[in-house]
Amino acid sequence: MSRRPNDSQRRERILDATLATIAEHGISAVTHRKIASCAGVPLGSMTYYFSGIDALLEEAFTRFTRQMSAQYQSFFEGVESPDMACEAVTALIFSDQVTTPRNMELMYQLYAYMSKKPTLKSVTQNWMCASQATLEQWFDPVTARALDAFIEGMTLHFVTDRTPLRQEEIHLMVTRIAGV
Repeated sequence: MSRRPNDSQRRERILDATLATIAEHGISAVTHRKIASCAGVPLGSMTYYFSGIDALLEEAFTRFTRQMSAQYQSFFEGVESPDMACEAVTALIFSDQVTTPRNMELMYQLYAYMSKKPTLKSVTQNWMCASQATLEQWFDPVTARALDAFIEGMTLHFVTDRTPLRQEEIHLMVTRIAGV
């Protein structure tokens, strides 16, 4: 009997399916069986690639935060001044690329899960450090931290607020925080 070649994309499909399952059903509904079904892989693949559900969730959330960081950093390409950085922050908050209901749901789920699984705290901390390092190209560390917290809060508000602030209002707030 000949063996089929290993599916080189199986691990990535499992991680993508994990995030899709979390976004659609919430973290409490995540099981090996549900993810395997969503990914279209045999159930045994789950334990072959991951030591357990916690390891799977940690890696999936790490993948999500890295994707978010890459999207975040793309808004600052070509930025050469604090004024331009403030414009980029405003654009990021209003972006339909970053502030999607799926992304916001995954953020909510990450924070909720992190409160029960402190090992995930490092995933969030690494994400925050990457965001702040991007902003520190134009702002001092304290201002970068304040802007990062503002971005996070406003993206959540942007998708849930009954009457979201206008782009001009957000830009004014950003410039006040930045001192520009």
